Amino acid sequence: MTLSAEQVRPAWFTSTHTGPYSAEDLDRIPDLPPHTELIDGNLIFASPQALFHYLAMVAIKSALRCAAPSHLFMTRETPEPGVLVVDQAALGGIHQTGFQAAEAVLVVDAVSAESDPRDRELKANRYAAAGVRHVWFVDDVEDKTLIEVWKSNRDLGCPEKVGECDEFLDIEEPFPVTLDVWEINKFRRQPAPRGPGPRR
Repeated sequence: MTLSAEQVRPAWFTSTHTGPYSAEDLDRIPDLPPHTELIDGNLIFASPQALFHYLAMVAIKSALRCAAPSHLFMTRETPEPGVLVVDQAALGGIHQTGFQAAEAVLVVDAVSAESDPRDRELKANRYAAAGVRHVWFVDDVEDKTLIEVWKSNRDLGCPEKVGECDEFLDIEEPFPVTLDVWEINKFRRQPAPRGPGPRR
């Protein structure tokens, strides 16, 4: 069964709840659907995520876990990217519910199916304004997994896309990481083999 974004909103949500909301509100508001994002003080209710997002995040987390230096820690955060890598110095204890954006070493954001390509630049600018230097966007484009790599340019004061890949990711910043995108694409449904042609 497929649900729309409207159908996954919690029962208490009506037009009278105008916000603005904060990250702390997300910890207190009951019955928020999974993958609710907070953007500019507004709650964004995404449609249920496809299997692609789960597979992509599993592959990326595995690659980052193997590659990340020992002083870095991988977690999740709100607004909800798929993966957040922070320095262990930012850890305040097991009951901690969030991190400051400037503490993020890397953010990996799985793009939703209804997202417009222009949203990447909009989100990249928001991350950069908050102090995040390195962002990856993971998208499902024309039946391929596409990873866009963005970096905040401190001289220009804005983010820029520095690369993209749909086969093999090999990157040096913020730490060396390699990822074979086949680890995600191998689960895609392959076309059925064609049988022999008609006899003549």
